[in-house]
Amino acid sequence: MKSYLSLILITLAGVCHAQSKDDVASKVLAQHKGGPEIRPLNWLNENFLERQRTSVNELVATHFGQRLHDNKDDLALLQRVVNEELIAPKDTLQLQALGVVLGDVFVKEIKQFQWFIYEDELGATQAVCIKDTPHCLFPITMLSRRMEVGLKPDVNKIFQSAITDLADYLPKTPYTAD
Repeated sequence: MKSYLSLILITLAGVCHAQSKDDVASKVLAQHKGGPEIRPLNWLNENFLERQRTSVNELVATHFGQRLHDNKDDLALLQRVVNEELIAPKDTLQLQALGVVLGDVFVKEIKQFQWFIYEDELGATQAVCIKDTPHCLFPITMLSRRMEVGLKPDVNKIFQSAITDLADYLPKTPYTAD
Protein backbone atom coordinates (compact mmCIF):
# COMPACT_ATOMS: atom_id res chain seq x y z
CA MET A 1 0.00 0.00 0.00
CA LYS A 2 2.83 2.37 0.92
CA SER A 3 4.59 1.86 -2.43
CA TYR A 4 1.26 2.37 -4.25
CA LEU A 5 0.75 5.72 -2.49
CA SER A 6 4.33 6.73 -3.28
CA LEU A 7 3.71 5.93 -6.95
CA ILE A 8 0.58 8.08 -6.95
CA LEU A 9 2.42 10.96 -5.29
CA ILE A 10 5.32 10.71 -7.75
CA THR A 11 2.90 10.56 -10.66
CA LEU A 12 0.95 13.55 -9.37
CA ALA A 13 4.17 15.47 -8.77
CA GLY A 14 5.22 14.86 -12.35
CA VAL A 15 1.83 15.91 -13.66
CA CYS A 16 1.88 19.06 -11.52
CA HIS A 17 5.17 20.12 -13.06
CA ALA A 18 3.70 19.77 -16.53
CA GLN A 19 0.32 21.38 -15.75
CA SER A 20 -1.12 23.81 -13.29
CA LYS A 21 -2.81 22.46 -10.16
CA ASP A 22 -6.19 23.65 -11.50
CA ASP A 23 -5.72 21.55 -14.65
CA VAL A 24 -4.90 18.47 -12.58
CA ALA A 25 -7.87 19.02 -10.26
CA SER A 26 -10.30 19.43 -13.15
CA LYS A 27 -9.04 16.24 -14.81
CA VAL A 28 -9.31 14.25 -11.58
CA LEU A 29 -12.82 15.58 -10.93
CA ALA A 30 -13.83 14.91 -14.54
CA GLN A 31 -13.06 11.22 -14.01
CA HIS A 32 -15.89 10.96 -11.49
CA LYS A 33 -18.73 9.87 -13.74
CA GLY A 34 -22.22 11.11 -12.96
CA GLY A 35 -21.23 13.61 -10.28
CA PRO A 36 -21.46 13.17 -6.54
CA GLU A 37 -23.91 10.86 -4.85
CA ILE A 38 -26.16 12.61 -2.38
CA ARG A 39 -28.14 10.36 -0.08
CA PRO A 40 -30.07 10.60 3.20
CA LEU A 41 -28.30 10.24 6.51
CA ASN A 42 -28.39 6.83 8.10
CA TRP A 43 -28.64 6.03 11.81
CA LEU A 44 -24.86 6.20 12.31
CA ASN A 45 -24.65 9.63 10.67
CA GLU A 46 -27.54 10.95 12.75
CA ASN A 47 -25.94 9.56 15.90
CA PHE A 48 -22.59 11.18 15.08
CA LEU A 49 -24.23 14.58 14.47
CA GLU A 50 -26.19 14.30 17.70
CA ARG A 51 -23.03 13.51 19.71
CA GLN A 52 -21.37 16.56 18.15
CA ARG A 53 -24.35 18.78 19.07
CA THR A 54 -24.28 17.44 22.62
CA SER A 55 -20.58 18.20 23.02
CA VAL A 56 -21.08 21.83 21.93
CA ASN A 57 -24.14 22.14 24.16
CA GLU A 58 -22.10 20.92 27.13
CA LEU A 59 -19.25 23.32 26.29
CA VAL A 60 -21.63 26.28 26.04
CA ALA A 61 -23.42 25.28 29.25
CA THR A 62 -20.16 24.90 31.16
CA HIS A 63 -18.56 28.15 30.01
CA PHE A 64 -21.53 30.45 29.44
CA GLY A 65 -24.33 28.94 31.52
CA GLN A 66 -26.51 28.70 28.40
CA ARG A 67 -27.84 26.09 26.02
CA LEU A 68 -28.00 26.09 22.25
CA HIS A 69 -31.20 27.71 21.00
CA ASP A 70 -31.51 25.68 17.79
CA ASN A 71 -31.85 28.88 15.75
CA LYS A 72 -29.79 31.81 14.42
CA ASP A 73 -28.98 32.92 17.99
CA ASP A 74 -26.52 30.01 18.09
CA LEU A 75 -24.21 31.96 15.78
CA ALA A 76 -23.45 34.36 18.64
CA LEU A 77 -22.66 31.44 20.97
CA LEU A 78 -20.38 29.89 18.36
CA GLN A 79 -18.63 33.25 17.98
CA ARG A 80 -18.04 33.40 21.75
CA VAL A 81 -16.48 29.93 21.66
CA VAL A 82 -14.24 31.06 18.80
CA ASN A 83 -13.29 34.39 20.40
CA GLU A 84 -12.54 32.87 23.79
CA GLU A 85 -10.51 30.05 22.20
CA LEU A 86 -12.27 27.38 24.24
CA ILE A 87 -11.16 24.62 21.87
CA ALA A 88 -7.53 23.83 21.11
CA PRO A 89 -6.57 24.19 17.42
CA LYS A 90 -5.49 20.54 17.35
CA ASP A 91 -8.83 19.25 18.68
CA THR A 92 -10.29 18.70 15.21
CA LEU A 93 -13.27 16.64 16.35
CA GLN A 94 -14.43 19.32 18.79
CA LEU A 95 -13.79 22.10 16.24
CA GLN A 96 -15.89 20.18 13.75
CA ALA A 97 -18.65 19.91 16.34
CA LEU A 98 -18.99 23.69 16.06
CA GLY A 99 -19.56 23.15 12.34
CA VAL A 100 -22.39 20.72 13.06
CA VAL A 101 -24.15 23.44 15.06
CA LEU A 102 -23.48 25.90 12.21
CA GLY A 103 -25.02 23.38 9.80
CA ASP A 104 -28.06 23.08 12.03
CA VAL A 105 -28.53 26.85 11.82
CA PHE A 106 -28.42 26.65 8.00
CA VAL A 107 -31.08 23.93 8.07
CA LYS A 108 -33.26 25.81 10.55
CA GLU A 109 -33.05 29.18 8.77
CA ILE A 110 -33.33 28.00 5.14
CA LYS A 111 -36.16 25.51 4.76
CA GLN A 112 -34.75 24.10 1.49
CA PHE A 113 -31.55 22.98 3.27
CA GLN A 114 -31.23 19.52 4.78
CA TRP A 115 -28.43 17.33 6.13
CA PHE A 116 -27.32 14.66 3.64
CA ILE A 117 -24.34 12.42 2.93
CA TYR A 118 -22.31 13.81 0.04
CA GLU A 119 -20.02 11.26 -1.58
CA ASP A 120 -17.58 11.86 -4.40
CA GLU A 121 -14.22 10.40 -5.43
CA LEU A 122 -12.64 11.92 -2.30
CA GLY A 123 -15.00 10.12 0.07
CA ALA A 124 -18.22 10.61 1.98
CA THR A 125 -19.06 13.40 4.40
CA GLN A 126 -22.06 15.00 6.01
CA ALA A 127 -23.19 18.11 4.16
CA VAL A 128 -26.04 20.58 4.16
CA CYS A 129 -27.57 20.45 0.69
CA ILE A 130 -30.42 22.09 -1.13
CA LYS A 131 -33.04 19.36 -1.40
CA ASP A 132 -33.18 17.62 -4.78
CA THR A 133 -30.00 19.33 -6.07
CA PRO A 134 -26.25 18.62 -5.99
CA HIS A 135 -25.59 22.04 -4.38
CA CYS A 136 -24.16 21.61 -0.89
CA LEU A 137 -22.36 23.36 1.92
CA PHE A 138 -19.81 21.66 4.14
CA PRO A 139 -20.30 23.43 7.49
CA ILE A 140 -18.48 20.81 9.53
CA THR A 141 -15.17 22.17 8.24
CA MET A 142 -16.13 25.82 7.65
CA LEU A 143 -14.89 26.83 11.09
CA SER A 144 -12.48 24.02 11.95
CA ARG A 145 -10.13 24.52 9.01
CA ARG A 146 -9.76 28.20 9.82
CA MET A 147 -9.34 27.62 13.55
CA GLU A 148 -6.78 24.84 13.08
CA VAL A 149 -4.41 27.39 11.57
CA GLY A 150 -4.99 29.92 14.34
CA LEU A 151 -7.63 32.14 12.76
CA LYS A 152 -10.70 33.45 14.57
CA PRO A 153 -13.40 33.27 11.91
CA ASP A 154 -16.38 35.61 11.88
CA VAL A 155 -19.17 33.04 12.22
CA ASN A 156 -21.96 35.34 11.06
CA LYS A 157 -19.94 36.44 8.02
CA ILE A 158 -19.29 32.82 7.04
CA PHE A 159 -22.99 32.04 7.49
CA GLN A 160 -24.13 34.99 5.35
CA SER A 161 -21.48 34.36 2.69
CA ALA A 162 -22.49 30.71 2.31
CA ILE A 163 -26.15 31.62 1.91
CA THR A 164 -25.22 34.27 -0.68
CA ASP A 165 -23.09 31.75 -2.57
CA LEU A 166 -26.03 29.33 -2.90
CA ALA A 167 -28.83 31.88 -3.30
CA ASP A 168 -28.99 31.40 -7.09
CA TYR A 169 -29.66 27.67 -6.58
CA LEU A 170 -32.48 28.02 -4.07
CA PRO A 171 -35.96 27.50 -5.48
CA LYS A 172 -37.80 30.75 -6.16
CA THR A 173 -41.23 31.26 -4.67
CA PRO A 174 -44.01 32.80 -6.79
CA TYR A 175 -43.65 36.12 -4.96
CA THR A 176 -39.86 36.37 -4.97
CA ALA A 177 -38.58 39.82 -5.94
CA ASP A 178 -36.14 38.41 -8.53
